[in-house]
Amino acid sequence: MIQTNNDNQRVVLITGGGQGIGRALVLHFLKLGYAVAAMEIDREANEELRTITRNQGVCLVLESDVSSESDISNAISQTIQVFRRLDAVIHNAAVTANQPVETLSLEAWNHVLAVNLTAGFLLAKHAAPHLRQSEGGGSMVLLASTRALMSEANTEAYSASKGGIVALTHALAVSLGPEIRVNCISPGWIETRDWQKASKATPPVHSEEDKSQHPVGRVGVPEDIARTAAFLIDPGSGFITGENVVVDGGMTKKMIYVE
Repeated sequence: MIQTNNDNQRVVLITGGGQGIGRALVLHFLKLGYAVAAMEIDREANEELRTITRNQGVCLVLESDVSSESDISNAISQTIQVFRRLDAVIHNAAVTANQPVETLSLEAWNHVLAVNLTAGFLLAKHAAPHLRQSEGGGSMVLLASTRALMSEANTEAYSASKGGIVALTHALAVSLGPEIRVNCISPGWIETRDWQKASKATPPVHSEEDKSQHPVGRVGVPEDIARTAAFLIDPGSGFITGENVVVDGGMTKKMIYVE
């Protein structure tokens, strides 16, 4: 049974919290002392998350589909029912549909936009009344991607959804301020293979060429994104809103020539 938090404990809702960057976000915010509500559609990942977080803090795991407005509304209602407050929301859940334009179905396109982009709007719609009550100001962080700035072939749906997140971020920041700040993070190459559920996890291996594409000399890890999200959500970052923070080890700034 979930133990309700004390009245001073801040509460964050994280989508896609069962695997990858989402799992790192959940664990990082628990370590910081937040109570966490984690939305995740994958049942196996949810069971693992319940086990992993059992002795690490207060974590409410919600089996939810972020492409469903009713699931989002219900998840926020359950969070309020258990914790009696909501201070921050992180929209991390995402899917891809990497297919040639000529064969990409409208159904697949719409699903990517529903999960990656529309869910960000729906989270704001249903969470805003509660975030406005947060002492020190409520905060939202939406996960975009460097694919909003540069592309690989056959990523039209994903790139469009993440570019939409960047635009949605500054629109929400203007509409919901000053009570609620809204920012987004654009991760670059973040290695998540070892952060998947047990049945899918594999050890990451990176070549020197992989590392050298980044001015910092390494591929990113989920904790890089978690630390950035924590910085943006902290009330001490109260003068930052509407921003897209690129976290890519400098990869989008480095010109690479094939010899």
